[in-house]
Amino acid sequence: MNQCVFLCFVRARSMLPSRCKYSAENIQGRKIVICPICEKRKATRFCPAKGEQICPVCCGTEREVTISCPADCTYLIAAHRYEDEHKRALPADTPFIEERLPQHTLHSQQQLMSLLAFQIAKFASGQPTATDLDVLAAVAALAGTYKTLQSGLLYEKMPEIPVQRDLYLALTKFLDEIKKEAIEKGNSGAVKDSSMFHVAVFLYRMGSLRSNGRPRSRRFIEFLRGQFPQAEQPKPEEPRIIVP
Repeated sequence: MNQCVFLCFVRARSMLPSRCKYSAENIQGRKIVICPICEKRKATRFCPAKGEQICPVCCGTEREVTISCPADCTYLIAAHRYEDEHKRALPADTPFIEERLPQHTLHSQQQLMSLLAFQIAKFASGQPTATDLDVLAAVAALAGTYKTLQSGLLYEKMPEIPVQRDLYLALTKFLDEIKKEAIEKGNSGAVKDSSMFHVAVFLYRMGSLRSNGRPRSRRFIEFLRGQFPQAEQPKPEEPRIIVP
C-alpha cells in the first residue's frame, strides 16, 4: 500500500512543469522572468550590459561590481546622480593624504594638469576595460616616482597589472618629452619634479572623489572624456562592399 502511494506521488511530480532557471508560470498562466543573477527574484529591469532582464536588487548590488555597465544606462545615470548629491570625503588611506598642495603651484600648472588629464582620457578611450581603479593606481605610482625624484633619486614602483602599467608608462613618457622640450628651449626650470608630483597628487584626489570606489566604475574616466571629447579614438571604418 505504501509503495503504491509512493509511486503515485512520483508520477504526479513528473507531470508538473519543470522549474526553469530563467522563467516560471504564475497562477494566471503568464510567464514571469526570473533574474539570471540571483535566480530568485522577479526580473523587471533590462540590463544593457547583460542584454537581458535582471531584478532591481541585483542591479543595485552588482552595478559596476560584477557588471560592466555602459555609461548611457539609465539606472547607472540615476545612481550617479544620487552619488553626486551625497558627496564623500577622501578615505583615510588615500596615498599622500598628508601632503599639502600649494595653491600657487596648482594655479601655475593648470596647463600641465590639463595635458596630463588629456593623456589619461586618450588612453582610456582606447582601453574599454580600463576602470577608475586602474587610472588611480597608475597616477599614484606616477606621484610616487616624482616624489623620489625631488630628492635626486629615481625609484620606480610600476603597477603589476598590465593596463595600469601601460598607462603609467604612457604618462611617464609624455612627461619626459615635456621636460626634454623645456631643456632644449633653455627653460629647464619651467617644469619641476615637485610640480609634477603635486599635479599627480591633485589628479589622484580628484579622481578618487569623482569615482565611487566600485571595482568596475568608470565615473572618473567618463568625466575626463567629457572634458576632452577630442581624446576619443576614431573608430575603424567598416569595410565597404563594392557592387560591380
